[in-house]
Amino acid sequence: MIRSTLILACVVLASCGTSQPDHYSQTSSWNAVAYQDWRDEDPGFRLAPGDAIEVTVHTAPELNRTVTIGPDGRVNLPLAGPVMVAGRTDAEAASAVADAYTAMLRDPIVEVNVDGYGPQNILVGGQVNSPGMYEMPSRIGALEAVMLAGGFQDDAARGEIVILRRARNGGVMMRVVNLRDTLRGNASGDPIPLSRHDIVFVPRTTVSEVTLWVEQYVYGILPLDQAFSYAIANAINNR
Repeated sequence: MIRSTLILACVVLASCGTSQPDHYSQTSSWNAVAYQDWRDEDPGFRLAPGDAIEVTVHTAPELNRTVTIGPDGRVNLPLAGPVMVAGRTDAEAASAVADAYTAMLRDPIVEVNVDGYGPQNILVGGQVNSPGMYEMPSRIGALEAVMLAGGFQDDAARGEIVILRRARNGGVMMRVVNLRDTLRGNASGDPIPLSRHDIVFVPRTTVSEVTLWVEQYVYGILPLDQAFSYAIANAINNR
């Protein structure tokens, strides 16, 4: 049921997305999945379930509220009801709230500011001793994420650790880091800190295993970020 819901609710990946070089191509019994090229720039903060936001309606101050984004990505506001804000910037969320109030207010002017941040969760899977969702204690890299998940299993491919991240356009970026080099003291093997909702996958042999893992597990668990899960589903089903 979760898989069907995700497939039906998939967001459309932007047509400008490009696939990774052959080294990063994913293969499985049901065709290949292409991910977008990794971009190192900060994708910008986007709201997520658990974040608290301050909604200011300048044209109707009695509607001002500080609310927490629910697990479904929405906030409940007086008169407007539930409004989807997860996956949006402050300005985009303000625009969505203003749209919700348009039917009852004339030219509503809305401002949204973050009042508190929810858990900075990441997902760690594959050949680790305790796969699952973890809250980042600080800005960490893939190696620290693996340690949070109990460390490597004996048959883990330490040289090809996969990181999945939601791109600005809603698509899925993938990069591969060499934690074997990192363990040997080479910091260039894991140069980029993780961000909230990143997925760290430790394969047994090669990166090609990530596609099957995404189908089996990311489809079948409650998503870290619903919009990101839709994007993963879209990458798989619109390859």
